[in-house]
Amino acid sequence: MTQKVVLQVTMDGQRCCFRIMKGDHARKKAMRIAVGLSGVESATIKGQDKDQIEVKGRGIDTVKLATLLRKKVGHASIVSVAEEKKEEKKDELKIQYMVGPPCYGLPPYTCYEIPRYDTPCSIM
Repeated sequence: MTQKVVLQVTMDGQRCCFRIMKGDHARKKAMRIAVGLSGVESATIKGQDKDQIEVKGRGIDTVKLATLLRKKVGHASIVSVAEEKKEEKKDELKIQYMVGPPCYGLPPYTCYEIPRYDTPCSIM
C-alpha cells in the first residue's frame, strides 16, 4: 500500500545552524533529506508559498522524516498522512478460440517440445 505524506516546512530565509539559509537552498536540502529516506518513491514541493513537501512511497517513517527536517532545515509539521488510492482495472478473461479446417474423424494432435542438450552424451 502506497502512502502519501504531506509535511509543512519553513523554507523561506531562516537562521539554521548558526547561518542564514536562503529559500532555494532550504528547499534543495529538504528534498535531499526526503528522497534519501528509505521507502520514498517520489517527492514534490507544493503549496502556494512552496512550503509543503509531498512524499509518496511504501513504509515511510513520517516521524523520522519530520525529525530530520527539523534538525537540518527548520520547523516542520505533519499536515496529513493518507493511503494513496488507485483504481484497479478488472482484468477481464478473454478467451480466444482457434478455428481450423473441419476434422474428419481424426483426433487433434498435440505438440510437445523436446529439450535440446548441447553437451554430447558419453557412456564411458
